[in-house]
Amino acid sequence: MSIHKDVKKVTTHVLQNMKDNGEKISMLTGYDYSMASIIDSAGIDVILIGDSASNVMAGHETTLPITLNEMIYHASSVVRAVDRALCVVDMPFGSYQGNSKEALSNAIRIMKESGGHAVKMEGGEEIIESINRILSAGIPVMGHLGLTPQSIYKFGTYVVRANEEEEAQRLVADAKLLEASGCFAIVLEKIPAKLASEVAKAVKIPIIGIGAGNGVDGQVLVVHDMLGINNEFNPRFLRKYANLHEDMTNAFHRYIDDVKSGDFPNEKEQY
Repeated sequence: MSIHKDVKKVTTHVLQNMKDNGEKISMLTGYDYSMASIIDSAGIDVILIGDSASNVMAGHETTLPITLNEMIYHASSVVRAVDRALCVVDMPFGSYQGNSKEALSNAIRIMKESGGHAVKMEGGEEIIESINRILSAGIPVMGHLGLTPQSIYKFGTYVVRANEEEEAQRLVADAKLLEASGCFAIVLEKIPAKLASEVAKAVKIPIIGIGAGNGVDGQVLVVHDMLGINNEFNPRFLRKYANLHEDMTNAFHRYIDDVKSGDFPNEKEQY
């Protein structure tokens, strides 16, 4: 029996049931109403309103510049489109690090103003106070370990994380800590597949991978990447399911040609 096909509304409880039953979880990013509507109706389990909107929607080099207000705008646009998927909203850089009271108040704003179902936060032990405070208010939290793009200036590079034994052990310890605190799931980004598989076995909660191999409980990709809209990004972990960059460019060329030649609009396309 497929839990995925049976369920009318995906919740954190449903995701746990999926892991327990060995059913993989599908997750994509979404940032706007029209795209989210198509993603949801296709039957995706989770839509992540990612701070990657900073890159793909706003053209920034990193995820750091996006603001809390901008994340709420994108999240509320997605939530209005969604009937079935669980909507998880990234807490942007600076909205939860360092001050747990501020973190809680920002998480509450996200939940109240966007209608999202959960928040996602990058980091382990160093942000556990903020995670605990947010969880204590009844707000579901998805963790994020491995390559944490909000810390890119600390890392200095987007290379694979946790290759060294010490960092690998710390990641496993952080995953167990996030589970113990009450996080409902964890994203693992760009770490060795063997380590990701170990983490998925070491904790009971679902582990979603991006560049973390096939031994985890689900996968997430940025929708603009997997649709081939964004042509510049070609990491090993990305599979492109369409080439919309080419399709859209061709459509725009045809439109321009038809307008210039006077072919559009034709007799049937005017009043």
